[in-house]
Amino acid sequence: MRIVQRIGFVADWEQRVRFPLAKKLKLIVVAALLALGSASVRPATPDIYPDPAHARADLAAALKTAAATHKHILLDFGGNWCGDCQVLDIYFHNPANRPILDANFVLVHINIGLKDANLALAKRYGVPIDKGVPALAVLSDNGTLLYSQKTGQFAPMRNMQSSSVTNFLVQWKPVKRGCSIMVVNC
Repeated sequence: MRIVQRIGFVADWEQRVRFPLAKKLKLIVVAALLALGSASVRPATPDIYPDPAHARADLAAALKTAAATHKHILLDFGGNWCGDCQVLDIYFHNPANRPILDANFVLVHINIGLKDANLALAKRYGVPIDKGVPALAVLSDNGTLLYSQKTGQFAPMRNMQSSSVTNFLVQWKPVKRGCSIMVVNC
């Protein structure tokens, strides 16, 4: 009886030692997998807006490009934290809008930080950031302000359709010789 008890004790002791060891081993494996997985994790949303310090240089480059190509400049004021700004960028680059955008506009993303950067630039182009972002302004190929959103029209972009961006792009694209303003891809 004593041997059976002793064997039972040994078996019980081995089980106690092995179980925590197995548990620790599983924990180490899971931690290693999480560490490896987190190294390749990307943010859920892309960084659309460059560092706020690049805004003036980006605008200067866009003015040169627009003058050479006779395209309008589309200023997109927003921030990478802004869900509506992310939706607008998706709409800009969908199959219906991308050809219109690429053929007619030089797009400049202007990062407003946490509504504390490039505010003077927004003010210069008549874009009231306090009404919401994304907020757009359209400049001619020589830099003249043609339009700016005054009431945060695109701020609720997540509730809007891609067609509202299409309509905006068609309305503000430059009219080229021999083309009508109503033709989408002229």
